[in-house]
Amino acid sequence: MPGIQSHPVFLTPQQLQPNNPLFIFLPGMDGTGKLLRTQTAGLEAAFDVRSLAIPLDDLTSWEVLTDHVVALVQEEVVKSSKRPVYLCGESFGGCLAMKVALHSPQLFDRILLVNPASSFTSRPWLTLGAQIGRWLPKPLFHLSSLSLMPLLGNMERISTSDRQAFYEAVQSVPQETTIWRMFLLSEFEISEAELRQLTQPTLLLASAADRLLPSVEEAYRLARIFPNARVVVLPNSGHACLLEADINLYEIMKAYHFLEEQDSLHHAQTCSISGS
Repeated sequence: MPGIQSHPVFLTPQQLQPNNPLFIFLPGMDGTGKLLRTQTAGLEAAFDVRSLAIPLDDLTSWEVLTDHVVALVQEEVVKSSKRPVYLCGESFGGCLAMKVALHSPQLFDRILLVNPASSFTSRPWLTLGAQIGRWLPKPLFHLSSLSLMPLLGNMERISTSDRQAFYEAVQSVPQETTIWRMFLLSEFEISEAELRQLTQPTLLLASAADRLLPSVEEAYRLARIFPNARVVVLPNSGHACLLEADINLYEIMKAYHFLEEQDSLHHAQTCSISGS
């Protein structure tokens, strides 16, 4: 995959699959786009996958970031306009996905939100942490980030190699950028009236063992707003559930009939969700 440039880019697999539905992934706070790693093999069996990479020094607003992502998606759609487009956002990326979908709803056929961080302000200590964090010396800030890792993921369910990649991704984000993204989450707001405009089939994945955010409560709140939404609760998963060895995003999508009819028929097989 290509390196991150000075503006958001899509990381692409070595082998493109232009005849498959397009799967757009918007990452969490790290913004690297590389933590989709445990899901890539399963998704690439049925999708042409693009994972957003946000520059480590990106301090742009929601509006600017949204415009960048929409432009990237439009470039992909122009190449093959007749295939379905799935938009998936995790945590911070879940908030971005809602912004992107509202900006250009005609681009997307299905929306998938994984522990979206739209409930950030319900945890006052997170906002306070962002305020305190800007004054911490860099070594102390990174040390505090490491201490929060157990809140970010259920480490017992993440393999050693993926755990290391997780640590590296979190630690790669500069202090200023982390604080900025936390500020964006504290300012995130979309009205219920706006969300009701998103009529695409929407799947909300929520981790019951999320120690960072009340993801299950938030998923059911959003499901009451979205016109066509369904909630899937992962009872043993932490916030960064897509890194967990027993979570297979593609199998979950199949099990809950979230694939478009022609795709699910083409890829039909017995599926099970172990550990979820």
